[in-house]
Amino acid sequence: MRQFDFTPLYRQTVGFDRLFNLLDQGGPYDSASSYPPYNIERVSENAYRVTLAVAGFALEDLIIESKENTLIVKGVKDQLSQAEGRELLHQGIAARAFERRFQLADHVIVTAASLYNGLLHIDLVRELPEAQKPRRIEIALKDSEKVVEHSKAA
Repeated sequence: MRQFDFTPLYRQTVGFDRLFNLLDQGGPYDSASSYPPYNIERVSENAYRVTLAVAGFALEDLIIESKENTLIVKGVKDQLSQAEGRELLHQGIAARAFERRFQLADHVIVTAASLYNGLLHIDLVRELPEAQKPRRIEIALKDSEKVVEHSKAA
């Protein structure tokens, strides 16, 4: 099995650190299958997009679930629609069922999903609770040192 060094990616991603750790360790989601291929991109500071190449799958063939920091994308091709009385001489376009899991970082939620030109786009946003957001602390000045004038006894 190939070993990949994900260290350079740690500096450039926020929110998917655990995903890279799991891949680095050959964790529970490491599978021999690389189908379907996917991209993970950072759209903005707290927004991400996962894109899967799902050519041949219709909207009703795809299921997206988000459960406990795990994003699960399933593709189940209906055997009846696959046959349609056609005889394939060569099948190079994969239409097999798949399940792809992504481990999400804390506070990352799925906001939208769209299917366009055979690509399934899943938009994610990292929303920190108010208690964890950085906040500015005002610095109060103490009463300035009072200068006490000593009066000389006359």
